[in-house]
Amino acid sequence: MRRVAILTSGGIAPCLSASIGGLVEKYNQLDSNIEIVGYMHGYRGLLLGKSIIFSKEVKKNYQVLYNFGGTPTGNSRVKLTNVEDCLKKGLIDEGENPLEIAAKQLEKDGIDILHTIGGDDTNTMAAALAKHLQNSGKTLTVVGLPKTVDNDVIPVKQTLGAWTAAEQGARFFQNIVNENTTSRRQLIIHEVMGRHCGWLTAGTALEYRKLLDDNAYLPELFISKERWDIHAIYIPEIDIDFQKESIRLREIMDKHDCVNIFLSEGAGMDAIVREIEGRGEEVPRDAFGHVRLDDINPGQWFAKQFSEALGADKTLIQKSGYFARSAKPGSRDLDLIKKSAFMAAEFALNKQSGLVGLDDNNGGELGLIDLQLIEGGKEFDTSQPWFQDLLIAIGQK
Repeated sequence: MRRVAILTSGGIAPCLSASIGGLVEKYNQLDSNIEIVGYMHGYRGLLLGKSIIFSKEVKKNYQVLYNFGGTPTGNSRVKLTNVEDCLKKGLIDEGENPLEIAAKQLEKDGIDILHTIGGDDTNTMAAALAKHLQNSGKTLTVVGLPKTVDNDVIPVKQTLGAWTAAEQGARFFQNIVNENTTSRRQLIIHEVMGRHCGWLTAGTALEYRKLLDDNAYLPELFISKERWDIHAIYIPEIDIDFQKESIRLREIMDKHDCVNIFLSEGAGMDAIVREIEGRGEEVPRDAFGHVRLDDINPGQWFAKQFSEALGADKTLIQKSGYFARSAKPGSRDLDLIKKSAFMAAEFALNKQSGLVGLDDNNGGELGLIDLQLIEGGKEFDTSQPWFQDLLIAIGQK
């Protein structure tokens, strides 16, 4: 009997549960006798040998997984190539190699196919594991699926869950923006996830302005589109001239009594890090070496830069990240998730390893991408017409 293992890893996104559902649905069609194993909490469960076998009841009711956010098998941030961190977390013993421990566990569990569902870190770890197995003369098919709300995986055109995160972030701000009626001269900063890539912030702004177009307004009662609109979008790919922006936004504050900013959490990160290091303090980082953005609090830093300059009486900072990333997938994402998961199962049974995604190197077509080509840090292309039109519409360009 063939055994297929699935693990989800990294932060959650509106696609993990549904991706598992898609894989189960397709394997049911291709070979109902296949046994499906889920490693609990991603690579952590793999290292510790903690897993669950999907029962007949679970396989029969896979549709349930399409209607939930999060992941039914749990997540963790574990880097198999970071021996020190794995040792610190008690996942390996002194002198052990995490890649070898993972390989031995897969062999012990009789796994023929491993599906990894995650972002660039998850799938680069899958690539490292596949290479380690190959060098050890062991056979295992590894097929990944690209999830991340940041949409920043090279060379994937559109990652699973990103569309939904943008839609949910827009709905989040649709309520938050009404706070501008609670006081005069209010500055609202909507902090959106996005460490190095501004796609999610831009995508969320685009979806929010679509919602604005559906509204009716009463300017006589100060319910105007201008007050509910976005006044600035700050992302990592665009340098911010604080002096120029302060003057522009001060004029908006004077005219409309409020300013609404969409801020990518990675915008200005370099400046914040320099400031922390300049004070002689250590910058908090995770196992992958990423700056812990929640700890350095970009929203607070931007509020400090703008509040006084704009003469704000009240400043409100709201983060939509956890709200957006934990949603169940929207219709666009669910369609892409199913197509991707179905294709992943087919490639896996044909013993073809890789990552299934919309391939930038192949005209954006859905197909199998070499795991060794997967990288993080993909920048958002700010030259795209829809984004340039967005900047013009809000007066930032």
